[in-house]
Amino acid sequence: MAKEKTLDDLFHDTLKDIYYAERKILKALPKMARGAQAPELKAAFEKHRDQTETHVERLQQVFELIGKRAQGKTCEAIEGILAEGEEILDEFKGTAALDAGLISAAQAVEHYEIARYGTLKTWAQTMGLKDAVKLLDATLKEEAVTDGDLTKLATANSNRKAMKAA
Repeated sequence: MAKEKTLDDLFHDTLKDIYYAERKILKALPKMARGAQAPELKAAFEKHRDQTETHVERLQQVFELIGKRAQGKTCEAIEGILAEGEEILDEFKGTAALDAGLISAAQAVEHYEIARYGTLKTWAQTMGLKDAVKLLDATLKEEAVTDGDLTKLATANSNRKAMKAA
């Protein structure tokens, strides 16, 4: 008979998922920064890369808090989202729509991360993991700010530029 799965198991499994995702995102952000046309979008990707390094460190701390080794588990969702970003880089390279497309891809990543961190934070609260809640909440807030910053970049310039012929 299979072992009964608990919230602890689900928390650990989801933690491995987002750990894998963050490490993949770390590798993708420099490529997105190189592909971006607008200097402010390049800077946003570079800033988020630095933040993502901190997110990985926080996740390592959460693994420590639950007495588990920090390890990732292949996350098909982030693989798909990042593949879409690669397609945008390839298909829209050199066009007026590239930055708008990169922002949309980055926001898909942000929304995935927000969903994962929000869930993990709620579960950590339920499990009484106060220190983990603080770490997860700090990252959740940063992800939400990044999403808002990307929206501002899109609405201030990139979306309008994408409407015009190159």
